[in-house]
Amino acid sequence: MSLKNPTSQPLTSSSIAIGSFTFESGEHLKHVELAYERYGPQGAPVILVCHALTGNQIAVGSDEEPGWWAGLIGDGCPIDTKHFQVITFNVLGGCHGSTGPASINPETGRKYRQSFPDVTIRDMVHAQYQALQKLGVKEVQAVAGGSLGGMQTYEWGLLYPGYMKQLFILAATPYLSDYGIAFNHIGARAIQTDPQFKEGYYESNDQLQGFEIARMTGMVTYRSSTLFQKRFARSHNAETSYNIQSYLDHQGDKIKEHFDANSYLYLLQAMNNHDIGRGREGWKTAAEKYEADIYTISFEHDLLYPCALISHFAEYSPRAEHHHVDTDYGHDGFLVEFNRWGNWIHNKLFQK
Repeated sequence: MSLKNPTSQPLTSSSIAIGSFTFESGEHLKHVELAYERYGPQGAPVILVCHALTGNQIAVGSDEEPGWWAGLIGDGCPIDTKHFQVITFNVLGGCHGSTGPASINPETGRKYRQSFPDVTIRDMVHAQYQALQKLGVKEVQAVAGGSLGGMQTYEWGLLYPGYMKQLFILAATPYLSDYGIAFNHIGARAIQTDPQFKEGYYESNDQLQGFEIARMTGMVTYRSSTLFQKRFARSHNAETSYNIQSYLDHQGDKIKEHFDANSYLYLLQAMNNHDIGRGREGWKTAAEKYEADIYTISFEHDLLYPCALISHFAEYSPRAEHHHVDTDYGHDGFLVEFNRWGNWIHNKLFQK
C-alpha cells in the first residue's frame, strides 16, 4: 500500500441525512441522520471506526476534550492521521446526534422513545454504508472497533466484503454468549422495572435509579477483579464504607448525564441478537466467507468476550490472525494501554 504524508486537515464533526431507511424488521423511517466525526488528510485512505455501547462518534476529539480512542488515533499514533482519514459514526439507535429513540419523530413532533423500530447490528452497518456513500467514500482501507464496535466490524466484512481491505476486531466475539446476554438482561430489567421508567416515557434520566444499577452492573464486567483489588484494596472513605462503592455510584450518576436510557436498552438488545451465523449456516461457515484480512485482538480477564472464542473464530477464518493482550483491565483493555498493543495494529496497517 502506497501511503502519502500530507498535512492533516481540521477535525470535522457533523451529521449527514441518509434519507429513508428500512430496518431488518421491515419497519421503515422516512428520514434518518447519522452524526459523525471525520479527521485526517483529504485523499488519504479511510479507516472507519465503530464505537462501543456507551461510546459515540467522538473517537479523536480535541486537545481540550479528547475522544475515547485519542492516543490510538491521531498524528503520530498507531492509527496515524498523517496517513489516514478516520471516520466514526454515532450508531443508528444512538443518542449523540444519530436518529434513535431520543430523536423527534417528524410525523408526531414527539420523541420516538419505545416506538422506535428494533435495531440490529446489521441495521447499524447498512446505515453507515449509506452515509459513506453520501460522503463520497467509495471504499475504505479498514474497519475497526471494539465490543459493540467489534460486532459491527464483523458484520461489515460479511455485508460489504469488497468494501475494505482489513478488519480490526477488538474485544468482540462472533456472537454474544449466554453469559453476556445474562448481564445485559440484568441491566435491562433494572431499567424497565424502575417505577419512574414509565414504559419508556420517563421525563428525564435523572429519575432513573434503575439506569444507575444497570451501569454499575456493566462496570463490574468491564474490568477485572485483579484491577479492582489493585486500585481500591478495600480502602475506605468518609462517604461510604468502601471506595469501590463510591466509584460505582459515580459511574451510575455519570451515565445519566450523557446517555439516554431508551437508547441503552435498544443497543443492549442489538448486542444480544449479534450472531454472524444468523441466516448464514452458523458462525463457523460465516467465518470462512470473509474477503478482507482480519486481525482479532482479545484481552486477558475479559469476562464477556473471552480469548478462547475470539481465537477460535480466527482458526476458522483463513484470512484471520489473532493477537492476545495480557492486561489487568479485562474487557476495557481495548480503551487503554495503547502502548502495549497499538503497534500491532500500526504494523498491520502499514504492511500492505
